Amino acid sequence: MKKLFFLLTLISSFNIYAQDTGSIKGIITEVNGMPLSGATVYIKALDKGTVTDFDGNYIIENIAPGTYDVSVSYLGYETSIQSVTVTAGSATTLNTSIKESDTVLNQVIITANKQPQKITDVPATVNVISARDIEEFSSFNIGELASRQKGVDFVRSGVLGTGINIRGFNSAFNSKNLQVTDDRLSTLIATGLPMGSFSTVTKDDIARVEILLGPNGTLYGPNAHNGLVSTITKNPRRSEGTTFAVGAGNQNVITARLRHAQVIDEKFAYKFHFERSQGTEFNYVDSVYVGTNAYKELDLDRDFDSQKYGASLFYKPTSSSEISGYYGHSNNNNIGITSAGRNQIKDWSIDVAQLKYVSKHFFANTYYTWSKTDKTYAMNQRTQNYVSFIENGFSEEEARERSFTEQWFQTGANQGEGIALQRGALFKDDSQRFNAEAQYNNNWGNFYATVGAQYQLDMADSKGTYLLDEDGIDLDQTGIYTQLEYKMEDSGWGFLFGGRVDNHELYGSNFIPKVAITKKMNNGTFRVTYGKGIAVPSILNLKGNLFGGLVLGNGEGFTLTDGTKIQKLDVETINSYEIGYKGQLSDKLFIDANAYYNQSDNFISPLRNVADAANGNFVTHVGDKPIGDVVPGSDGSFVLTYLNFGHVDTYGLDIGLNYYFNNNLRTSFNYSYFDRDLDKNDLDNDGNLDGQVLESELPINTPNHKFSLGFHYNKGKFYGAIYGRYVQKYDFFSGINVAAETQDQDGDGVNEIVENAQVGRTWNYGQLGGFTVDANAGYNFSDSLSLGLNITNLFNAEVREFVASPVIETLVSFELKYKINFFKNKAPENN
Repeated sequence: MKKLFFLLTLISSFNIYAQDTGSIKGIITEVNGMPLSGATVYIKALDKGTVTDFDGNYIIENIAPGTYDVSVSYLGYETSIQSVTVTAGSATTLNTSIKESDTVLNQVIITANKQPQKITDVPATVNVISARDIEEFSSFNIGELASRQKGVDFVRSGVLGTGINIRGFNSAFNSKNLQVTDDRLSTLIATGLPMGSFSTVTKDDIARVEILLGPNGTLYGPNAHNGLVSTITKNPRRSEGTTFAVGAGNQNVITARLRHAQVIDEKFAYKFHFERSQGTEFNYVDSVYVGTNAYKELDLDRDFDSQKYGASLFYKPTSSSEISGYYGHSNNNNIGITSAGRNQIKDWSIDVAQLKYVSKHFFANTYYTWSKTDKTYAMNQRTQNYVSFIENGFSEEEARERSFTEQWFQTGANQGEGIALQRGALFKDDSQRFNAEAQYNNNWGNFYATVGAQYQLDMADSKGTYLLDEDGIDLDQTGIYTQLEYKMEDSGWGFLFGGRVDNHELYGSNFIPKVAITKKMNNGTFRVTYGKGIAVPSILNLKGNLFGGLVLGNGEGFTLTDGTKIQKLDVETINSYEIGYKGQLSDKLFIDANAYYNQSDNFISPLRNVADAANGNFVTHVGDKPIGDVVPGSDGSFVLTYLNFGHVDTYGLDIGLNYYFNNNLRTSFNYSYFDRDLDKNDLDNDGNLDGQVLESELPINTPNHKFSLGFHYNKGKFYGAIYGRYVQKYDFFSGINVAAETQDQDGDGVNEIVENAQVGRTWNYGQLGGFTVDANAGYNFSDSLSLGLNITNLFNAEVREFVASPVIETLVSFELKYKINFFKNKAPENN
């Protein structure tokens, strides 16, 4: 009887408490009526909130009576704030539809802090390529959209090839900014290069791309030291339906894509995608020099193709957590540009398997990457090998066959007297990588904390073709990090501190800090930040062995004939100081501006020749071993390798302006300035090792000035944009590749670099850069059917954007897309 009395008393007290409070409930959808799962509903005054479930439903209970501002936010959508009155003992219904962000200040991003955050609150410069930008860009190669972003050094190397760099030190083998896709590295294992066209995701499955300028190593680790590019794909719960797309253009371009996403029930959802693209590169041949004689690249194949497919399964164990599994595959045939000449990429495949868990406070991620090719080869070296056999009387058939692995050196006066040395042009790759990460995040009032750990194991295996790896090369690294943030909402001040310790198998521990102070002012946010970044040399930097020792990694250091010691590669560091403002200058004008100052030490150079055969100064030792023991047959007369330069300061500014004439017409203007201050007293900056430091020896490879102006129009069923882009002419040096004006590099009165002439082992067409205009337009015949047009280099300006690349001629592409949206047939619940 006493137990019954106690139970009744307890129930009664709960009822009384419930009658003293109220609740808010409802459903959150996008403007088309599709429920948004995972949207955040938050009452700032109470520091209380929740996230929506599978059907977009939410409820916040135990709210004291009163009137509150309730905010609704979701990644890539505008934040909605509405006033709601709560009465005791009842539930107030608030149903809200939010739309994709149309303005630069209303966007919610995720990459900067690995948590959803309004872009104005982010203590960094962030560019966003939105779902709408991607949807309205009628080309299979969305890499071109990076050309419309501020602070980004964008290049086109052909029909297929696009690449980006951020804030200096570009090269034809550029790994200076980190690229990730859905929280996994999108970089090749042995080289550290961005995957680019090797990516396993397709255009129609990309929700957005976020580009962060400056160091972001605290949360993302080494090699995010001057920028980060994050690609985020669509969740099937918010993108149900089927998309068919076909495209065509000049240069024989044809593409076909399929994406399907479906929700099975409140627990399970899935998606899959497929793409097949092909075309022909511009009619350009990179000259291969044997002495002063130029030869065409042997067996040049300008046709390219790629095939991609992947699938994901999503499972929600609770309304606020999700487990997802992904597998993706790509296979590629194309031409790749490197600092040692162009590569003919043959059947290079990438496979990725990922398992990820996400909840309100916990994040866990693990994935495995495979890289495989058996037929890729370096065209420059293979052509030289072929010529050596032909000129010594070998048959065409034998010369072609042996050109993949050997070069003939004539030793006697008669043709055919000589020896074949290993000068392998063939690249094989059977590398693998394992990654894992765990993270916890939470907030207590205005204090936010994130802690996490990452592990990476690289297992490189070139089958002895381009690495010193008889038994493979395994390297691991571990990182632990924390980020603490305090927001003083009343005054608008915000303070952030982040720290990371990375332990590398070869380089020990490195500490990466980040500090930021932000201040909200009127309609914008002012910020001051400091960040450090590091770049760990790639396996290729350390253990490369290409073309029989003509290119060697610098993991051990070198000794020259005269006793000169060249130190082994060390970790590259950058300390970056930045001020910025992001805000609204008027009802229609928005600005995002920054100025930065970087201090770089030990930055890793492009390939440099460290031997001076003309003066008898050869490479005699690699580390403690004679070079002949490391690379049989090598005499050390010509060795390209990677060096650490000394200290250099770089600085610049980026300005982005967006003006909204009306709801249909917007213009955007971007301007970037970049320059450097070279320490000429630091002999580590002596690129050619002649005892003096010259301005021309520092391979910045970045223009001083660049700007773009664009107009965007969207009304009814029509959309379109036109963009003009100017890149000031600039010199570019990377390995054997030269694109520069005529100049005297060592001050001896003789021009070593001559425009439109042979320079070393290549032809110099002169500086890169110029002015181009791009345009795209489209028409939505219905909600399901659309037709788009994209034109690159609208006026066919004669502009060369990259070394060992053709002039980019006009490219025209059409795309027809048909979509079946399942959610339109579902009536959202309103409970």
